Amino acid sequence: MEKSSKPQKKLVPIIPIRDGIVFPHTESILTFGRPKSLAALESAFNGERVVCFVLQRNPRQNDPVPQDLYKTGTVSHIERMIRSDGEVNALVRGLTRAKILSYEDKGSYFLAEIQEIEETGTDSPEIKALTNHLISEFKKALNFGKQADFLVFMNIMSEITSSELADQIASTLDIKGSERQEILETNDVKMRLEKVSEFLSREVKVLELERKIASKTQEHFEKSAKEAILRERLKTIEKELGESDEGGEIRELLEKAKKELKKLQQTTPYNPEAGYIRNYLDWLVALPWKTKSKDNQDLKHAEKILNDDHYGLEKVKERIIEYLAVNKLAGKMKGPIICFVGPPGVGKTSICKSIARSLNRKFVKLSLGGIRDEAEIRGHRRTYVGALPGRIIQGVKDAGTKNPVFMLDEIDKVGADFRGDPTAALLEALDPEQNNQFSDHYLDVDFDLSDVMFITTANMLDTVPPALRDRLEIIRFPGYTEQEKYHIAHDFLIKKQKSAHGLKESDVDISNDALRHVIRRYTREAGVRSLEREISGVMRKVARARAEGKRAKVLVTPKNTDRFLGPAKFSSTIAEKRNEVGISTGLAYTEVGGDILFIEVALMPGKGNLTLTGKLGDVMKESCQAALSYIRARSSKFGIPEDFYHKLDIHVHVPEGAVPKDGPSAGAAITTALVSALTKIPTNHLVGMTGEVTLRGRILEIGGVKEKIIAAHRAGLKTIIMPKENRKDLEDVPKEVMSDLRFIFVSHMDDVLKIVLTRPLPGFKVIKGEKVPSVKNITSLQPTPAD
Repeated sequence: MEKSSKPQKKLVPIIPIRDGIVFPHTESILTFGRPKSLAALESAFNGERVVCFVLQRNPRQNDPVPQDLYKTGTVSHIERMIRSDGEVNALVRGLTRAKILSYEDKGSYFLAEIQEIEETGTDSPEIKALTNHLISEFKKALNFGKQADFLVFMNIMSEITSSELADQIASTLDIKGSERQEILETNDVKMRLEKVSEFLSREVKVLELERKIASKTQEHFEKSAKEAILRERLKTIEKELGESDEGGEIRELLEKAKKELKKLQQTTPYNPEAGYIRNYLDWLVALPWKTKSKDNQDLKHAEKILNDDHYGLEKVKERIIEYLAVNKLAGKMKGPIICFVGPPGVGKTSICKSIARSLNRKFVKLSLGGIRDEAEIRGHRRTYVGALPGRIIQGVKDAGTKNPVFMLDEIDKVGADFRGDPTAALLEALDPEQNNQFSDHYLDVDFDLSDVMFITTANMLDTVPPALRDRLEIIRFPGYTEQEKYHIAHDFLIKKQKSAHGLKESDVDISNDALRHVIRRYTREAGVRSLEREISGVMRKVARARAEGKRAKVLVTPKNTDRFLGPAKFSSTIAEKRNEVGISTGLAYTEVGGDILFIEVALMPGKGNLTLTGKLGDVMKESCQAALSYIRARSSKFGIPEDFYHKLDIHVHVPEGAVPKDGPSAGAAITTALVSALTKIPTNHLVGMTGEVTLRGRILEIGGVKEKIIAAHRAGLKTIIMPKENRKDLEDVPKEVMSDLRFIFVSHMDDVLKIVLTRPLPGFKVIKGEKVPSVKNITSLQPTPAD
């Protein structure tokens, strides 16, 4: 290889690019609109038409300075320019890589002194092998559906150098701007080929996976369409043969009914068996074997009903619209059974009714709470006196159609005893692959439940057996924020209670401030059930006044609320009032939503006994023991005497002792309270924390993040400490809650102590944490493809 001459230094205009990169040996069409970019482009075009494109470090910055740009760019030639509507489109051709040595500010744009970069390692057997491999992978990517410009494809397939090949393929890759810059800064041809090959192989794997998914989806759709055509042909054949009313299922029913009728004819009216047979025949005749209500498949109509009936619950509504869309295209939906999980009073039952109304289907509700007999689901055999079908068949019969919306309420409250396990019977009914032949013990004839839209509800999933949970698609209902409760009460509950109490719109007016006062001072819940009861209490007082002949309009304000509802039940905030020693604030998730816990620690002279009170579960007790072991192992770092454990008795108490508490997520709060008590350093009363703590002090991921954050916001806390792994869970937290709180993500208990304790421990330094941007800001940071 001949040694090239020393690269020349040049002074050329600089144009920053937001996201894309112009590689050497490639041509690109770019759009320019920023004033400095246009000025630099005009200057270059009026001169030698040479310019240097440099990638911005931050694509969102509209007016970058030299410090915001990378040090390596691409010297390019401007082939053509077209102006239109204040923008300029230019065809540019990349020439060489260049290192930027210095900048000169020309006012309207920047000039830079550049030095072209020589390539190294341009010829070897390894490079030849890498080149062949890269061409092979690129062909494979095209076969899997990768989009590439025809001219680029022709250039790659022609006889070009390995260096040009690497740059041409790099320009087609679907990768981040920083990864493109990494390729641009690689001078060694062999290393550049390796990097491009790595990125291309990754893209090929993604394309291959997308093709497999598309192929499976197409097969499933074709199978459904084929089944629909065959069913129509079968109906036509049966109609031509005069057997349309005696298809497989109907023929079986007729045979069953004929046998029972023959038995009834041979039985005297005074025989009790006659009544049983007649009752059985009545059930066979009354069931909707073929009757179906026609679905309303208008997606906009369904979306309007869901929005009119409920505020928020966007994910739930989106899932229902998806169900309708698939049902509309495929003709029949065979998917997992939906399970709404959330605290009481958040709208699980009412949205099921709205779903039935939007689909134009009948609605059936079966409450499973307290059911312990398997026969309640599958029915009793007819050998028993007073035998009846199971509750599912009864519900379908009451609906009068074979495709109702069937709500199985409180599936987590099902029990089991010597009469069997009802959840085992639910496995068949809730399995889309086998419920088309549901066997009820009483009927002794298979009934098709595949058209029924089952929706289950639960407060918690812990008590649902794994086999049943596997058949459910979980949709979680979080607790409502104060703002959401306000909108629900203002838009729905007040109107509903006025109508229920026989009042007119002009009889009573609850001011917006009064409504917020009721939410803050008279309720503390995840849902809105208690709030509705309080509004009902106001309406009762007004209804009594109307019944007694008083006609003046009643205005409810924050000042006169106690006249209707009595003294306030809750303080405006339940956070601690001041910093104290030996107490910390933890966050908990219960079946009624999120809540905060106060962990209190008291020290007394003794012999090392650990007392735990507050109705703690086994897991929470073990968290206390683990926290104490962690402190003993690091006592010297905390400035605590190593033998403190032999001279003190430690009492850990969690107030509201009548309420059961369990789970590992209070580990961080327990450890903090213990350290505070042992070091006599107060804790910050406006900081709440959650996270499981290991013996080594690591903070582990926890659940129920949204509910815990809403509870902390409701309680008046200002800072939340969470495990780093839970950062992803902030996406679902409402924006109005996020804006009022500061979030600090930690991975070790030492970091928690630096934040919560008001004075630093020996060798520790207090840290401030970070403010997390809202979800809206996060999702809006999308890079633009050109300038």
